[in-house]
Amino acid sequence: MSGAAYYQAWNVYKQKKGNEDMETQLFQDRFGVMLYDDARKILELRWFAETATMTDDEYMGWLKRYATAAEQHHAQFLLIDTLAFKHHPGAHTGPWREENIIPQYNRAGARKFAFLLSPGAAPNSEPAPEGAARFPTGYFDSREQIDRWFSE
Repeated sequence: MSGAAYYQAWNVYKQKKGNEDMETQLFQDRFGVMLYDDARKILELRWFAETATMTDDEYMGWLKRYATAAEQHHAQFLLIDTLAFKHHPGAHTGPWREENIIPQYNRAGARKFAFLLSPGAAPNSEPAPEGAARFPTGYFDSREQIDRWFSE
């Protein structure tokens, strides 16, 4: 399923559940879409399968864009949906993220960071701060789990 089709299917799913959040689309290109839910203070990055053709520079550009939006909106909850993510970031992107992106999340006032993984891929561990982050990061295999955790 293409990224745009996935995004449309998710919106149909939300409408059927009566869960039409007040999300604002901040940015979209062939690699993903960034959404902000002002009522719940959730900034979401939903990757598309087209990330298979993404370069590390494009990946880092997306992370920078996401972190900047987190700061601008003072997002309390950060969510990255990796279900369709296909890029394999180079080893240098991890230290770069720690040095350049995590401080922006801290300045934004992030309270929790969640990754949505494929079913069965989430580790069986409690969310915890990672590196220089002043907030816990959790790995989940359902949106319902993330919604519960964000509401705690």
